[in-house]
Amino acid sequence: MAPRPALSDEEAESEREHRNRLRAIDARLRVLDARRASLIAEMRKLSAEQKALFDRRQAPQDEVQRLYDEHGALGKRIAELRGERDAARRRLEEAVVALRELKLTFAPGERLRPDAIRREIAALEHRQQTRALPLDEENALIAHLRQLHKDLKTAEAQSAVVASHELQRKEAEARIVAARSEVDRLGKEGADTRVQRDAKMADVRAKLVAAGGLVAELRAKGKARSEVMAQVDAVSREIAELEQEGRRTLGEMRARRDEARRTVRAYAPDRKRPAPSMIDATADAQLQELLKRGKITLGG
Repeated sequence: MAPRPALSDEEAESEREHRNRLRAIDARLRVLDARRASLIAEMRKLSAEQKALFDRRQAPQDEVQRLYDEHGALGKRIAELRGERDAARRRLEEAVVALRELKLTFAPGERLRPDAIRREIAALEHRQQTRALPLDEENALIAHLRQLHKDLKTAEAQSAVVASHELQRKEAEARIVAARSEVDRLGKEGADTRVQRDAKMADVRAKLVAAGGLVAELRAKGKARSEVMAQVDAVSREIAELEQEGRRTLGEMRARRDEARRTVRAYAPDRKRPAPSMIDATADAQLQELLKRGKITLGG
């Protein structure tokens, strides 16, 4: 076996301390690697949950926008109905005034109905024939009958005019009924539309509450993810510091052995140059592995 470089007792003790430290670093790195992998898995899980919550939030937001649009359309319709109802009320008032004015154009005699006059004449004649009346009362009754016969002739002569006026009156009254019905219809439609609009606003509030709950969940997930990311960064920093310490420790060990080899060569110039020891080979392999993979792994 090739001779090992001669190390002083102090250097040998330092060599053992460095190797023990390297083993401790390697053990700690394995723990940290597992911890970081677990944290990264947790962070990816939180990211997926965030994505799922975001996708779920989009649907309520779209629904809120649709409800807002429908609420706005209903509000516009209410304004239109209010204008239509006001116009219908004006038409109703105009129809009422028109009927009043139409009635004022009718002569008082036109209100007499031939059939009503005939019934009154028949009643008076029956009274005259069946009762014995004082002379002055009978004379008054006869005078009244004469007037009724004149009124009957007048009413019969004006029956066509009265019929025409009656038709006009009925048409005017029908316009009033139609206008009042339109006012009532528009009022009811306006009330129903307001109920629908209020229901849309209630739906909007409910959807906003649901969306707000999802936003709160998103923020909670984001906060949890940030906390996990901070832990990942802390573990990564500790890993980087340990790897740097491992490189430095290996460098010190290599420099110590190189110095020992130079000392051996200086005191034994004529001897054959010694082959690298197993310890040297192991240390060199560890250093190369460190430089290549960025982490410490010790064998044995």
